Amino acid sequence: MSYIQAGTAANGEPVNLFYQDWGTGNPVVLIHGWPLSHEMWEYQMTELPRHGLRCIAYDRRGFGKSSKPWDGYDYDTLAADLKAVLDELDLRNVTLVGFSMGGGEVVRYVSRYGADRVSKIVLVSAVTPYLLKADDNQDGVDQSVFDEMLETIQADRADFLATFGKQFYGVSLLSHPVSDSFLQWNQTLALLGSPRATIECVRAFSGTDFRSDMAAINIPTLIIHGDSDATVPFEASGQKTHAMIPQSQLLVYEGEPHGLFFTRKDQLNKDLLAFISSTTTVTETAY
Repeated sequence: MSYIQAGTAANGEPVNLFYQDWGTGNPVVLIHGWPLSHEMWEYQMTELPRHGLRCIAYDRRGFGKSSKPWDGYDYDTLAADLKAVLDELDLRNVTLVGFSMGGGEVVRYVSRYGADRVSKIVLVSAVTPYLLKADDNQDGVDQSVFDEMLETIQADRADFLATFGKQFYGVSLLSHPVSDSFLQWNQTLALLGSPRATIECVRAFSGTDFRSDMAAINIPTLIIHGDSDATVPFEASGQKTHAMIPQSQLLVYEGEPHGLFFTRKDQLNKDLLAFISSTTTVTETAY
């Protein structure tokens, strides 16, 4: 198995990030969402390399096959982990694709380290620019929602993740866009995360303000979001991110939930390929 060392934990032990590297061509680095692992990108990792791209996906610290240290789940550290991946593999002309929590890593990386290695970014159902409701962010999510999440995770993490998975993919009594088998697989991926990382990452993605990072994004950016996202509401995230990044293209997936990387996987793959190969962008598209 392939690992990259991303510094050391507070106890001196190395923090090793597991990664998968498939295909040849210009590199695409895929950063997964909470509380999953790089394996959520299965339907992108098996398609994009067919079109002359090199796809790298890694497990965030605390999740999947990566090390599970006690600390280091703030976005500055997570962006440094992303830098370790790009530096160790010496990747150039990279397209960074961040889903949900992973979108924060993408913009914090560019803000802190610049875009010398990066040519384009894609933010899919991303938590940027600021998820938490505040006096100057009235469209955000109330703190009580995240407090309840943390309380439920600590009381019964497995049950929370099972319930959360249904919301994640838009499952209800009248809608079942994913199979029960897929939900079980999703649950397995989520339970591989450490309890500590699962909790601390909620604090990170809910409370980190990326609005000042937006000014550093001066490369072509694609924003993809479902307008029925009940996990990261479009109006508080994708819509605002698009307004704050001048060189951005917005694709709104009508009726889609948070987990559109699976529920609209074919369309997402098509849009990723078109954006990565394009030299121009448009303003907004809904379909």
